[in-house]
Amino acid sequence: MIATSQVLVVDVDLSARNGLIRLLRSAGYDARGFASVEELLHALDLDTSGCMVLDAETVGSAGEELPAALKARGTPLPIIMVSADDNHLIRRMARGLKAVGLYRKPVDGPALLDAVKWALEPAEMA
Repeated sequence: MIATSQVLVVDVDLSARNGLIRLLRSAGYDARGFASVEELLHALDLDTSGCMVLDAETVGSAGEELPAALKARGTPLPIIMVSADDNHLIRRMARGLKAVGLYRKPVDGPALLDAVKWALEPAEMA
């Protein structure tokens, strides 16, 4: 099971996923990676808090149900989306997932860290 207050990285590309995890860990975050939304949902603990960095390519069919699935489990994690593409379909997907941010790959490290800090603030204030 996943511990609390983590940054969950979901990216099908192992190299990209590991790069994001290294960046987050270098900034002091507890980060864990997953290759798919299904893998993430299978591993989630009801007590998990934090946020998610989600690659648009990994969203797939389970992605549209992701916010509802997280809410039903009692783990409505803020989503920060990343994508190699920047087009209206990706932006629409991000809005549909209620993403708190959308960043184009390769992601600017300091900008992503700022987004994670901002996404985690409500959890830290509770």
